[in-house]
Amino acid sequence: MSRIGKLPITIPAGVTVEIKDGGSYGHQLVTVTGPKGTLTESLRRGVTASMENGVMMVARDNDEKQNRSYHGLYRSLLNNLVTGVTTGFRKDLQIVGIGYRGEMQGEKAVFSLGYAHRIEYMPPAGITVKIENQTDVSIEGIDRQLVGEVAAKIRDFRKPEPYKGKGIRYKDEQVRRKSVKKGSA
Repeated sequence: MSRIGKLPITIPAGVTVEIKDGGSYGHQLVTVTGPKGTLTESLRRGVTASMENGVMMVARDNDEKQNRSYHGLYRSLLNNLVTGVTTGFRKDLQIVGIGYRGEMQGEKAVFSLGYAHRIEYMPPAGITVKIENQTDVSIEGIDRQLVGEVAAKIRDFRKPEPYKGKGIRYKDEQVRRKSVKKGSA
């Protein structure tokens, strides 16, 4: 039995869960609605979700290898839906480097990262990007995967380099620094 898959998902007050047939895989479609919005997840065959007494459980039909791997995955995805519609998700980035900065122009984020041009980024729907004091970037939203994807995309504009550590990094990221290159004797 999957250690993660067998854990129950408690549904907090104010959150409604609807499980019905259909979805992109044709098996089950789980819709979670809460104070921050609505999210859906389509389940593959071999894994089923059920609700009883304010607790959602995920079960698998048999012990085939594919179903065992999906069991824990879909439990985690459904738990992320419940967490997203109640509290949401947030990723913090930090811009490091002299002259490197970001600013908001309406909904669009504009970054100056040492290139000859400025990088403009329009976040997708459902994602909020905030830039405080030109170096702290926060990405917020209810979809965990989309928040992580946007944070990774912004980080890719200028990854931290190993000699001076300049670039965009996650707030808690430790950049491995190399020693200064030495000239030949």
